[in-house]
Amino acid sequence: MKVFQKSIVSSSDMEDLSIDFSPTLFTLFVSPTFENKEDFVQSLHNKYPEAILVGCSTSGEILGNEVTDSTIALTAVEFEKTKIKLFTLDLVDVDNDSLKAGTSISHELQSDALRHILVLSDGLNVNGAELVKGLHAELSEKVSITGGLAGDGADFGSTFIIANNEIVSKKILGLGFYGDNLKIGFGSQGGWDSFGVERVVTKSVDNVLYELDGQPALELYKSFLGDKAKDLPGSGLLFPLSMRNEENKTPVVRTILAVSEEDQSLTFAGNIHQGSYVRLMKANVDRLINGAEESAQITQGIIDTDCQLAILVSCVGRRLVLKQLVEEEVEVVNEVLGQQVMTTGFYSYGEIAPFNKFTPCALHNQTMTITTFAE
Repeated sequence: MKVFQKSIVSSSDMEDLSIDFSPTLFTLFVSPTFENKEDFVQSLHNKYPEAILVGCSTSGEILGNEVTDSTIALTAVEFEKTKIKLFTLDLVDVDNDSLKAGTSISHELQSDALRHILVLSDGLNVNGAELVKGLHAELSEKVSITGGLAGDGADFGSTFIIANNEIVSKKILGLGFYGDNLKIGFGSQGGWDSFGVERVVTKSVDNVLYELDGQPALELYKSFLGDKAKDLPGSGLLFPLSMRNEENKTPVVRTILAVSEEDQSLTFAGNIHQGSYVRLMKANVDRLINGAEESAQITQGIIDTDCQLAILVSCVGRRLVLKQLVEEEVEVVNEVLGQQVMTTGFYSYGEIAPFNKFTPCALHNQTMTITTFAE
């Protein structure tokens, strides 16, 4: 595997782009504010027509030890023995298409040689939990799944994915990796702490929460936030919910995507099951950085060789808490993985990965999720 990386700050950087191998894959994590991004992506596709281009919009771009805005984090990869295949599909009806989309991706990419699927999705027009459920439908346990939901800063306005020369919203891509020469590591940890009273979800439909303990969900949630309630849904990133369905089961974290004053509901990135138990969460800097380190350690423990490439998907909520210290969580990951690794990634509206090799893939919020590649 050969890897090249560059932070693109202007579409004119295309003129100076020089790669001394023949890429089979480009990852492009793109700021929504990057000017002339369509021109840059089209030019890159024209220059390297044999390569597959994948990527998405971000809430911050990761390259090496740096986290930037208004840039493109570009990584070029040449796989020597690994085959890759891209499949995309549209999201027309969010409530019904997310599960079908996951099933379609796993069906289209299925093969005895399939080892891993990287999934990137529009971050606002998808039910991530249903997407993951569909992805599992037809896959064997030997196939790992990781990825994330595109971001839009903290604005929740519009997100997009990149598939070859397309930059488009309301779409999902699945990238399949094939062959026994590729080893994949993965891990996902948070660092958020639950607090307050545990409450029962008494009314919900899929990823929309209507009532907690029989009370209107938005009204109750606002009472937790106090002055920060006026900044919803953005301020919700600082106070996600921990949800568990069963006793002794690892909780998952859910972050708010939208609120409705009309019916006093909260819309989340993934399902909030009726009858489940939820608690409010908060974080501090040290716990988040430790969580990122734990994620890297879990990832390292899965494969027995040094990786050459790592894709980091971390939640925008973590970035809002870490503020100017955000690069410290990226640096600690790189310290664990080693100097040989080339790191890229983005801040997201949702992370897709198993917690570790003993758990199934799930949709997460507020985690640092890592995928490593070794060929």
